[in-house]
Amino acid sequence: MRVFVTGSTGFVGSAVVKELLSAGHKVLGLTRSDEGVKQLKSQGAESLYGTIEDLEVLKKGASECDAVIHLAFVHNFVDFAGSCATDRAAITAMGSVLAAAGGDRALVITSGTMMLARGKLGDEDDGADMTNPMSAARGASEPVCLDFAKQGVRASVVRLPPTTHGPGVSGFMGMFVTVALQKGVSAYVGEGQNRWCAGHRDDAAKLYRLAVEKAKPGSIFHAVAEEGVPLKDIATEVGNRLNIPVVSIPPEKVGDHFGWFHFGATADNTASSAKTRERLGWTPTGVTVIEDVPGIIDFIKSKAA
Repeated sequence: MRVFVTGSTGFVGSAVVKELLSAGHKVLGLTRSDEGVKQLKSQGAESLYGTIEDLEVLKKGASECDAVIHLAFVHNFVDFAGSCATDRAAITAMGSVLAAAGGDRALVITSGTMMLARGKLGDEDDGADMTNPMSAARGASEPVCLDFAKQGVRASVVRLPPTTHGPGVSGFMGMFVTVALQKGVSAYVGEGQNRWCAGHRDDAAKLYRLAVEKAKPGSIFHAVAEEGVPLKDIATEVGNRLNIPVVSIPPEKVGDHFGWFHFGATADNTASSAKTRERLGWTPTGVTVIEDVPGIIDFIKSKAA
């Protein structure tokens, strides 16, 4: 199978490219830089120069492949609604090409468990929390994708947990460790019992491969290995590894301490992957987020040196 991958040089995307190639698939990766072209070539993949704003480039990539895995997203929190609109336009452009081509074409897009309702264990059949404007905006991409199932495309969605971890500065863990290094303390809010679901990026990559290979049309999957890890446990491990104090901060001080990441520090996002495991035979084997803390710290320190 030849797969067009957007976000192919990113934190998760690079692992997806590796996983696809290891399974014998061919990869055409979207990249917006010469360094990205070199990275893809070094992995054994082909490259297509462009961005997700260039719909004609996206159509070209989709037309040349049997399937699409869409990971790229414009992380512009100043205009988050605009970023989500760009995402929907990209999905529509690529999905339309796959639908017109016919045959067993697959479209797998990326969403997140953070758009599920707060404080309850979310599962694959739950929709976005429409009472939260950011969740509603991000969640709107899912039906755009899944509607292509009605046009003969094997359309599916992979929801990533906010704590998709591994070697790199991505997701909540990268931001949390960075703040701890900057502030000299590892902090949690209140009693620290708010939870983050988590999964290793290599396990996520395997899930994307399984989805593109055999997902039934209209499916939603969760790349979740751990349903919910209390933030106090994460803060304690980070503090111990950095040899800095572990402290509780009151809710009214969270903005002062965490800055724009205050939403992550107070997030309570738990999700199950039971249906994903049953439907695709997916079994995560990566290390836990707590076990990964030393590696994440070492990576961030090496980049700051």
